[in-house]
Amino acid sequence: MKLSEFQTAVTEEFGAGYGGVVVGDLVLTSLGSRTAREALAAGVRPREVWLALCEATDVPEERRHGAGRPVPGETRTPRQL
Repeated sequence: MKLSEFQTAVTEEFGAGYGGVVVGDLVLTSLGSRTAREALAAGVRPREVWLALCEATDVPEERRHGAGRPVPGETRTPRQL
């Protein structure tokens, strides 16, 4: 998972506003008691951070894998958190 795919997955799952809160404020004990933003800045792979967020927020299993990946033929504009 690329960082851009992580950002897309967060926005699609939580929405732009709440996604920013989840990434910046939710402390993830599984990632050393860091926020997702802190973990990413420390070099933790985006996929690992995404799965930790999913676990902490009870995202259903069927929405965890493949999230954020572009759909063939679909054009997207980058979204920022």
